[in-house]
Amino acid sequence: MTGAVRLEPVDERNLEPLLSVAAAEAEPEDVMPPVQAPAGWSLARRDAFREFHRANLGGLDGPTRTAMYAIVSGGEVVGMIRMTRRDEPGTVETGMWLGRSARGRGLGAAALRQLLHTAAAAGMHTVVADTTPDNAGALSVLRKCGAELREEGGEVHARMCLDSALPIR
Repeated sequence: MTGAVRLEPVDERNLEPLLSVAAAEAEPEDVMPPVQAPAGWSLARRDAFREFHRANLGGLDGPTRTAMYAIVSGGEVVGMIRMTRRDEPGTVETGMWLGRSARGRGLGAAALRQLLHTAAAAGMHTVVADTTPDNAGALSVLRKCGAELREEGGEVHARMCLDSALPIR
């Protein structure tokens, strides 16, 4: 079904399916921080992917102040969305990626809407995100979810206020 997703906290149960979709349908630099490793999805880069996600299992109150969620559609993991506490009280930053086959189907907007509800339930009042002016997919998702967009220095900064009405799931 187009646009139907479920968010599951990233854990050992869904980490390998998450890595599988990343390796099959995304570039390493699109789904994880840069690492010193051979190009592509080398064994070292796969290990770094696992380590990166395991380091963030503590949630918003953990050492990295990050909650990561596998995006599930049709019973399959199709990507990941996260929120990370910012220094500004009540504010989290979000980022997401989807495998190529999941793009353009409304899943990104559905995942962000669910994350906005999750952030509000955690007591947050603002969600921010950064992208580039040429990332049409991200800009579309942000607009669909009511983000205020501001371009500055070659980046687009998005801000979503959770104190007003949240987008419908």
